[in-house]
Amino acid sequence: MKKKKVVVLDKEAIAHKLRRMAYEIWEHNSDEQEITLIGIENGGKSIADALGTLLKEICPLQVNVLSVSINKKNPLNHALAFEDNLTDKSIVLVDDVANSGKTITYSLHAILSYNLKRVMVAVLVDRKHKSFPIASDIVGLSIATTLQEHIEVEILDGVINSVFLQ
Repeated sequence: MKKKKVVVLDKEAIAHKLRRMAYEIWEHNSDEQEITLIGIENGGKSIADALGTLLKEICPLQVNVLSVSINKKNPLNHALAFEDNLTDKSIVLVDDVANSGKTITYSLHAILSYNLKRVMVAVLVDRKHKSFPIASDIVGLSIATTLQEHIEVEILDGVINSVFLQ
């Protein structure tokens, strides 16, 4: 029997959560001139793009949006090719869903080869049963689920449409 999808966030609620997240990023980085958002491919990059657009609307920070791709089956096998030097930068690592914390942990490992000024983690949805010691600094929605349930963020043509619980 196929599990039923339940809408947790619709497009309007997502827009509200993203705007609040953008304001939180600005508040935490108001002493900076520049901030770099690094979206974890695929969903995290769409969230980072949306947050970057909002930040450019609401604050004077120079906003850069990059992406990092992690092979989830072999997470230590990654090659970073950032055009920008991240040394002494304030970074916000962005993902769509923080599930076990594994993807975020290995993504942090990938960017920590630079001598960063500050690193924060922002996620649209944070699930509460992590296997890795990761805490999200900026969260759109925190949700307690069972281990059998799945959170899906629907992104079409770069637009975040909905979040489902299945």
